[in-house]
Amino acid sequence: MPHDGGLEYLLSLNGMTFVIDDTLGLWVKFAAHQAPSTPEAPHGITYSLTLHDRTGKRLLGFDNAHTVGKRTERDHWHRHMDDPGRIYEFKSSNQLLADFWNEVDRIIKEHHDE
Repeated sequence: MPHDGGLEYLLSLNGMTFVIDDTLGLWVKFAAHQAPSTPEAPHGITYSLTLHDRTGKRLLGFDNAHTVGKRTERDHWHRHMDDPGRIYEFKSSNQLLADFWNEVDRIIKEHHDE
């Protein structure tokens, strides 16, 4: 795995929660830890980046806490709470954060359009 310049920043977010839209009551939560590299997670990171509503219901999640379906890949994302997960191609910590925030922005826009 090539050097990941954003890894330190991602790891520094571990345990943080941020309110991102007070009007809608939306907030994000980060968990990120270094872990041994495995064939399923060669980047050596366990992570969970989630978006929640004011009641705590998860609206979005990027994580590698479990496999998706019958595949061995662990990196995946959930577009909504009932989504069983779709494969996410982890390229770098910076890209993971960018992809997460892009989806957060999409959801905020959808909620403001309702």
